[in-house]
Amino acid sequence: MLPPSCKDEGSVSMSGDRVYLYDSTLRDGAQTQGVDFSVTDKMAIARHLDAIGIDYVEGGWPGANPTDTTFFDGPPAFHRARLAAFGMTRRAGRSADNDPGLAALLAAKVDVVCMVGKSWDYQVETALGIDLDENLAMIADSVRHARARKAEVLFDAEHFFDGYKSNRDYALKAITAAHGAGARWIVLCDTNGGTLPHEVAAICRDVVRHVPGDHLGIHCHNDTGNAVANSLMAVEAGFRQVQGTLNGLGERCGNADLIQVAANLTLKMGYRTGLSASDLTRLTHTSRLLDEQLNRAPQRNAPFVGESAFAHKGGLHVSAVEKDPRCYEHIAPELVGNHRHIVVSDQAGRANILARFRDIGLDIDPDDAKVNRLLDTVKAREFDGYAYDGAEASFELLARQAFEELPHYFECQSFRVIDERRWNARGELITQSEATVKMWVGGERHMAVEEGNGPVNALDAAMRKVLLPVYPQLAGVRLVDYKVRILTPGEGTGAVTRVMIESACGHAERWTTVGVSTNIIDASYRALHDAIVYKLYRDGVGLDRAA
Repeated sequence: MLPPSCKDEGSVSMSGDRVYLYDSTLRDGAQTQGVDFSVTDKMAIARHLDAIGIDYVEGGWPGANPTDTTFFDGPPAFHRARLAAFGMTRRAGRSADNDPGLAALLAAKVDVVCMVGKSWDYQVETALGIDLDENLAMIADSVRHARARKAEVLFDAEHFFDGYKSNRDYALKAITAAHGAGARWIVLCDTNGGTLPHEVAAICRDVVRHVPGDHLGIHCHNDTGNAVANSLMAVEAGFRQVQGTLNGLGERCGNADLIQVAANLTLKMGYRTGLSASDLTRLTHTSRLLDEQLNRAPQRNAPFVGESAFAHKGGLHVSAVEKDPRCYEHIAPELVGNHRHIVVSDQAGRANILARFRDIGLDIDPDDAKVNRLLDTVKAREFDGYAYDGAEASFELLARQAFEELPHYFECQSFRVIDERRWNARGELITQSEATVKMWVGGERHMAVEEGNGPVNALDAAMRKVLLPVYPQLAGVRLVDYKVRILTPGEGTGAVTRVMIESACGHAERWTTVGVSTNIIDASYRALHDAIVYKLYRDGVGLDRAA
């Protein structure tokens, strides 16, 4: 079934059953309607992709917009993944070393660049308005120029499958030009998502006769609902790279869902990826973390990782599953970090909680009665609206409180926030907030008043005014992201709200906390409280006394 291993002249070692995963969430995912990544979002998602073993993480298109430019100015440090930048081949009428767009791409602080170019004769002549041979020269010149400056160069053959159907010989000339110029990967793109699996399989089998399979990748859009199937067909044909996005984000109907691709390749087809068995158990968490980062409701029936993926209602299915789960479950849900959900009894979640303990370094006896009590607490809180997949810091505090004695750093006896909207003496409309807090710290009662440009900012400032003299470790802590989701939209302005706050200290230390309440300021306070306590705990403040 698998082609023999081919010698690789690039920087990545290859073997016949090893498939490399390339994530384009930070670029393709940003084209999803309703998705707008901040630099903070991109940093957090990139770091998580690196942590679970994705081989390549594409950060975006440097120079295309301020967000991507800022991201590449100070990209996160990776431990497992390779960071890639996206751009175009040189333009017609310019040399490769005199093209501003190509120069911006090659100036990015990355070792891997991915360049898109045309492989459909119709688009070359109509969209670009140039000669077919000039397009081939643009591809070869650009790849050769980039290869002299970067460790790896990828060529994305845009509209390849449409181009192949239109003019097979020219489409093959386009990709062989890139391969001959030194491209490490040639990626065939089903750009409009209109190709069906049987077509992808036949075309890919033909392509591997011209370019070695261990230099070929696939990039599918989901307009016919076949992006994952098409990606798997390409791998079966011999391709050894798959591009996709988390949760299938992307323009129009989205891209191939890399979570489904990874699970199918490893658990169903026997291929190896950069994800270990332990990494696979974090797929459910990864999927939900992305949704929380984007302030979106997770898709309940998402394959492998959805809340309903292994859910069973009362009746014959439940009794059959309890006797032999294989009757209605194609894999053990724990393999991807999910869990069985028996709707009538709600018996689920223990393995998931234990996996989270491992993530935070908490060594717990699985038979400890406190595990079940914590599980009940988490379920009750999630019923109330808490979401711990995107708020690891709040979960860690909850878990450690259940098994250890956390230091009692402070107590907020009360707070009051006043908002004022008025016209000033110069006729300008201004809005200002003022917060008053009464707190106990170290056995002493304090009161502080501070102003801010919003109620949360004012509350944060007032709390810091009390806490900083006692805990100078908080001086460098800053709020970098703040998200609010309405959990009960039918209740209008009286709805339950969930607030997620991302905090940072320095460049490397980041953590996320969550608060839920019918009062948005109260929800914000709960998230702020956890953010402060988490920082103090991680710095070891008071742990000698707690012990």
